[in-house]
Amino acid sequence: MPHPSTTPLDIAREQLFSAAIGWVPEQEFCALSNALGRVLAADQMSPFNLPETDNVAVDGYAVDSAFLATHPEHLFHVIGTARAGHPFAGAAAPDQAVRVFTGAVMPDGPDCVLMHEDCQISDAGIICGKQLESGTNMRAAGENIATGETLAAKGAFLGAADIGQLAAAGLKQIPVFRPLKIALMSTGDELVQSGEALKAGQIFDSNRPMLAALCRQQGGQLTDFGIIGDDRASLSAAWRDALDYCDVIISSGGASDGVEDHSQGALQECGAECLFWRLAMKPGRPMAAGKKGNQLIFCLPGNPVAAFVCFRLLVRPVLDRLSGGQPRPPFSLMLSSGFSHKKQAGRAEFLRACVNETETGAQQVVLHGRKGAGVISSLTGADGLVEIPFAVTEVAAGQPVRFYPFNEVL
Repeated sequence: MPHPSTTPLDIAREQLFSAAIGWVPEQEFCALSNALGRVLAADQMSPFNLPETDNVAVDGYAVDSAFLATHPEHLFHVIGTARAGHPFAGAAAPDQAVRVFTGAVMPDGPDCVLMHEDCQISDAGIICGKQLESGTNMRAAGENIATGETLAAKGAFLGAADIGQLAAAGLKQIPVFRPLKIALMSTGDELVQSGEALKAGQIFDSNRPMLAALCRQQGGQLTDFGIIGDDRASLSAAWRDALDYCDVIISSGGASDGVEDHSQGALQECGAECLFWRLAMKPGRPMAAGKKGNQLIFCLPGNPVAAFVCFRLLVRPVLDRLSGGQPRPPFSLMLSSGFSHKKQAGRAEFLRACVNETETGAQQVVLHGRKGAGVISSLTGADGLVEIPFAVTEVAAGQPVRFYPFNEVL
């Protein structure tokens, strides 16, 4: 069983999703050229077939398949040419051919295209060297998208392929949800902004730049509150200020139980409800979350690896929901374990791992050599995370394990 005051990851995620119910982001219009990563605010339907007409898929000659079937040695007279953007204006009789190029509108009459390398070509015309079925080497009207079919659905995070699809339908402006306003801050007297001089006992703040990059990948509109000292009054004041105009607060550090950890008290002073305190996972145990009205406060661990893991597995899907999108669960796949590992029951563990190939060419995951929750090089040197589930106490070499790659192919 988990520690009485810890919350399993899946339960914490559901609590946050429940807290996000009722949040409705504002809408605005965006030029399609600036829409990468934006969240679509309404279904977009195709106003016409894509392609609008039957068109040619290969360079060659358009002929009538039925006539060809009964006249396999016929010499087809070539009566014209069709190129992309330059259709053939007339109509071809069954015993005639039209020279066509990829992307051209199919001429009236023919219903298939013979590739030029399959033809006997002379000044008098062409003889087809093979039989063809109707529709061969052509694209039917609406093959890509039919009139009225959904081009992209509400809640979609627009990628390059989506933008290409919308552009193909002639759209220039699209409705999207306004980006989330995210307040970002780090806490700790030991932290110093990069570029400043370090004094004894101080370290550079790595969490805030890292989390800022992750938030920008989400399309968030950031307000940087900098570094907050280790006292409750300063943290409470910063949170109250952020709650005046931001949708979400992401704070790192100060979420544990030490005398210098003030997140729990600051939540109370801001009038926020604490949703959970501590997670049943490693790394990431000292994480908390709160809610005030429709605004959420994420208190991430101070150790960089733990903050990164909590963001990827817990914060990111919730930001998806708040952004008006469909939550994107972390992509994962099952791979063979190239290691053995033991742990205690009652918590999930996420181990930094690399993917390599066995002698047989199969892929397996092996553990990264550096394991500490504060060792950022274990993130930069690893390919992803291996999950050891909540109830599992031992993993043997060769056993399938769930792997979450850091770089997802979109």
